[in-house]
Amino acid sequence: MTLAEIARQVGATPQGNAQTEISDVAPIERAVFGQISFVANAKYNRHVETTSASALVLLPDVPCSRIPTLRHLNPYLTFAKIIDLFYPEERRVPAGVHPSAIVDSGATVDPSAGIGPMVHIGTGSRIGRDSQIMASAFVGGDVRIGERCLIYPGVRILDDTIIGNDVIIHPGVVIGSDGFGFARTDRGMHKIKQVGWAEIQDNVEIGANTTIDRGALGPTVIGAGTKIDNLVQIAHNVEMGKNCIIVSQVGISGSTKLGDGVVLAGQVGLVGHIELGSGVQVGAQSGVSRSIPSGESWFGYPAREIHQSRRIVAVQDRLPDLWKRLLRLEKKVGVTSDESGE
Repeated sequence: MTLAEIARQVGATPQGNAQTEISDVAPIERAVFGQISFVANAKYNRHVETTSASALVLLPDVPCSRIPTLRHLNPYLTFAKIIDLFYPEERRVPAGVHPSAIVDSGATVDPSAGIGPMVHIGTGSRIGRDSQIMASAFVGGDVRIGERCLIYPGVRILDDTIIGNDVIIHPGVVIGSDGFGFARTDRGMHKIKQVGWAEIQDNVEIGANTTIDRGALGPTVIGAGTKIDNLVQIAHNVEMGKNCIIVSQVGISGSTKLGDGVVLAGQVGLVGHIELGSGVQVGAQSGVSRSIPSGESWFGYPAREIHQSRRIVAVQDRLPDLWKRLLRLEKKVGVTSDESGE
C-alpha cells in the first residue's frame, strides 16, 4: 500500500512523499526499506534520524525530515491499526465440527461456529455464531459461549461458565475450577463445595495459563473489556469491573471487588474481601492488604499511597548514613549503643 492509502484508512496525516510504498511493519530499530515503524515513547526519538524504515508514525511535534511520516496524536493506536491492515484476522477453524471432536447430546453448536480436532463439548452447552474452538479444548456441561469468540488449544472451560461475545482465551487457561475453600475440623480440613459459576463478559482477553475460579456461591465476574495477562490467578467470587488491566503473575484473593479501569501491574497480590475503587493503579510487586479509594495510585509491600511509599523508600535509602550520625551524636553525649544496630 502507499502511505496515502494507509493514511486514509487509519485517519493519520501524511507528510513527505505520500506515494511511498509500504509492504510490512517492524520495530524502529530493525525496520528496513519498505517497512513502516512508529515512535510513541520519547526515549525512542533518537532512532528517528537513523532508522532504515521507509516511513514512520509520529506525534505531530516530533521532528523528522529525512523520510515520509504519518502524523497522529496517538501513534501507538495508529500503528496498531496499520498492523491490522497488513495482517488481517484470518479464520483459524473452519465452520463445522471436526470428525474427531465430541459434542455431547443436548449441546448446541451454531452452524457458523468452528469446532476443531479433539474438542469435547459437554451436555447442554451452547456455542454461538462464528465462534472458534481450537484443537484439544474442553468445554464442560451447560457452558454458554457467545458470538465471535476465539478459544485457543488446551483451554479448559468447566461446567456452568458463561462467556460473552468477542472473547479471546489463550492456551492453557482454566475457567470455572473450584475455588480454594476449606473449613477446619478436629479431623482436618473439610472441603466447602463451590456451587457458583464463572462469568466472562464481552470483549475480554485472557492470557495463557491464567486460572479463574468459579464462585463458592454466586459468580466470579470479569467485566467487559478487561484484559488479563498470562499466569494470573483470580479466586472465587472476585468481581472485576470493566476495562481493567491485569498484568502477569497477579494474584487476587477471594471475594475482592475491583471497580472499572483498575490497573494491577506485574506480581501484585491482593488479600481477600477488600475493594479497589474505579481507576485505582497498583505498582508492580505490591502487596495490597486493605481497600483503596477510587482514583488512587498505590505501591509497595505493604502497599501504601504512592507518594507516601516513595517518601518511605527515600528515608530507607538514607538509613545507613543516619545510623552513623546517630552513633556520633550518642558518643558526643556519652551514650553507648550496640553498633550492630540491634
